[in-house]
Amino acid sequence: MKDTINLLEDALDQPPIGQTKSFIWLATPMGIAALCRKSNSPSIPPYEEAIKEGVEVAIDLSREEREFHQTEQGMVLIFYS
Repeated sequence: MKDTINLLEDALDQPPIGQTKSFIWLATPMGIAALCRKSNSPSIPPYEEAIKEGVEVAIDLSREEREFHQTEQGMVLIFYS
């Protein structure tokens, strides 16, 4: 788990592939990451909101597997095949 967080935090330092109202979008070794922009992390991962906003940056996430992780920068949703 710690390796996953380290990979994520390294990826969060890279330039984003897009931004929407609620998320900063990044390509990571694990898949597409959606970093929540809200300063307070939601108690329930906002997957449906991310899927809707992903379309705005030309990413269809509707059929992807998903997971979330809490990082120093906030909640990150990961979408992968």
